[in-house]
Amino acid sequence: MTENETKQAKNRAVLVGLNAHCLSAEENADDTSMEELADLLETAGGVCVGTVFQNKDAPDPRTFIGEGKAAEVKELVGAMGADMVVVDNPLSPSQQRVLSEELGVQVLDRAALILDIFAQRARTREGRLQVELAQYQYLLPRLLGMWTHLERQEGAIGTRGPGETQLETDRRHIRRKIQKLREELEQVRRVRATQRTRREKNEVPVVAIVGYTNAGKSTLLNRLTGADIPANNRLFDTLDTTTRTLEISDTCTVLLSDTVGFIRKLPHHLVEAFKATLEELSYADLLLHVIDASNPLWREQAAVVEQLIVELGAEQTPRIDVFNKCDKFTGDILPHGADIVSISAKTGQGLDELLEKIGGRLDTGACRVVLRLPYDQGGVVDMLHRQAKVERVDYGEAIEVEAVCTPVQLGRLKDYIVSGWTPPKEPWED
Repeated sequence: MTENETKQAKNRAVLVGLNAHCLSAEENADDTSMEELADLLETAGGVCVGTVFQNKDAPDPRTFIGEGKAAEVKELVGAMGADMVVVDNPLSPSQQRVLSEELGVQVLDRAALILDIFAQRARTREGRLQVELAQYQYLLPRLLGMWTHLERQEGAIGTRGPGETQLETDRRHIRRKIQKLREELEQVRRVRATQRTRREKNEVPVVAIVGYTNAGKSTLLNRLTGADIPANNRLFDTLDTTTRTLEISDTCTVLLSDTVGFIRKLPHHLVEAFKATLEELSYADLLLHVIDASNPLWREQAAVVEQLIVELGAEQTPRIDVFNKCDKFTGDILPHGADIVSISAKTGQGLDELLEKIGGRLDTGACRVVLRLPYDQGGVVDMLHRQAKVERVDYGEAIEVEAVCTPVQLGRLKDYIVSGWTPPKEPWED
């Protein structure tokens, strides 16, 4: 057997979902979430070889899906040569352990599968720190399952101490790791706060792109800024926040940030771990909520994103809803409205209207002006290079600078402005 065949065999999985009356919509499985689970499995590098769906009044406390259904899954696993079972619902550590023992294969729930994808995708140090934190938080309550060989012997002479000691040692080790990762992520947050302060000082507006995973956020960023972020048709292709400069007009330049995609049933500890990245949304001046208009379930997907925006404290941030993939839209009338724009990031359709709406929302009142500075004010040129958009500097009898300046800078430099701006009159001057 070749290495590729071995790898493929390892990733053969049976998908299992449970729909119970007593569970919330978030905890239940349905046809849509099962299809999404199959996509997640494919993204993680696996292949679905069978699906089992169970309708039940309440989950079984021991096996979650019930003894009969567990036997059915075991039979399917054997028949299809699967070596993994992925459950769409959240499992408790004990249910996960019992199912693994009864089925004889590795059992993951949706949260574990998403964590695996995140671990594959993280590229930057910050991304890797956040994924590692989420993995340890997921692992901590599940440690006992790794010690079942000692647990069975618990209380036997000569085995009682070492087993318990090793388990506690591992727990302490993981708790220390979690604490260390939190401290490192706090440092990341401090660095981000410093960068934000600098941006605010320079009055550069920040536009954050948010949306359901695979809605086309990276394609949009690439199209608008000429960036070269990988934009593939797969879930969670972007994990690390990417920021690029976008020139809306001669006098309006913004920073455009792409963020990790959202998905239904995104594990809470994963949202918590990615707070350092996602909290940027609450500091953005404008959100672009990218919605896949070609997906029949776009309303449900948009609602998931809305809920997470609220959870992250960014519900007050101004927003434009961007309906992407409108070239594949199958309805009669494209979504439209005051803060709605329909586009195709792939073909470029509607992008001019989007830029116009962004400019309208973020017009800071900046002006292109010409300043004439005496040579003893040379430090102003350095300040302009740092805080404004300098387009020309000529050295003659005086230093002549052409630059795009914000209203605050215009007020400070009004004595040196020779064209392009007139100070507003005070009421008493009329």
